Amino acid sequence: MTDTNLIVSPEWLAANTENPQVVIIDCRFSLADAELGQKQYQESHIPGAFYLDLNRDLASPVDKHGGRHPLPNIAELADKLSAIGIKFQNTLVVVYDDSRLAFAARLWWLLRYMGHSKVAVLDGGFSGWKAAGYPVTNILPESIEGKFVPELRSDWIVDIEAVKARKDLPGMVLVDSRENDRYLGLREPIDPIAGHIPGAVNYPWQDVTDEGSKVRSPSEQKQRWSELETAAEIMVYCGSGVTACVNLLSLEIAGIPNAKLYPGSWSDWCSYQ
Repeated sequence: MTDTNLIVSPEWLAANTENPQVVIIDCRFSLADAELGQKQYQESHIPGAFYLDLNRDLASPVDKHGGRHPLPNIAELADKLSAIGIKFQNTLVVVYDDSRLAFAARLWWLLRYMGHSKVAVLDGGFSGWKAAGYPVTNILPESIEGKFVPELRSDWIVDIEAVKARKDLPGMVLVDSRENDRYLGLREPIDPIAGHIPGAVNYPWQDVTDEGSKVRSPSEQKQRWSELETAAEIMVYCGSGVTACVNLLSLEIAGIPNAKLYPGSWSDWCSYQ
């Protein structure tokens, strides 16, 4: 993709790594090894990038219900964003990972949910950056104080009660973002119960990018969601409200805004079964 207000290329970022109006955030993470992302960041990252961790920064502790990655404490996240120099609605935040946007999109969505629309994802991620020949470093950046005062868009999320009440209404579409075999209940590597929420349709999040983590073109994203263009409301979920954000990014690129996230997702839904 070319540079847009949602996606930036390695070329654009390379020219802006020292731009005081840009803050870069590394979101690399592994569900199989929760410490791996932090280790990878300390070994090598894009110059000037800060690190935010899915479990510690972009989610709250797990409870009986609410899913495996409940939304973070907003005040605490706002303080962290301030501490790395982000000025609310002023700083352009560029986020990246090395997992086809699986984790970067969570922060992209969180920032917008908190009212900060100046955020973009790095096309191709960390591997794309390195493949293009741009430098990496292990030097930790020095931050200057920002000021992040969130204006929460609370109507962007739905809980289990809202999903139950609205999922079968005319014009409503409930999107399951997981791989097709998990949606079908043929495989469930993480949650205790396999299957999907009754009535949900399946749009696997990996289809938003190609094998090289490049975001597919706006026309491809638009084609992907063509059957949902006239939907009155779209609610999106995945396993724990993380990779669903990749689909929310795709919907935004396709020009279908206002889709809502069910943060608890399947892990919350099946905790009541």
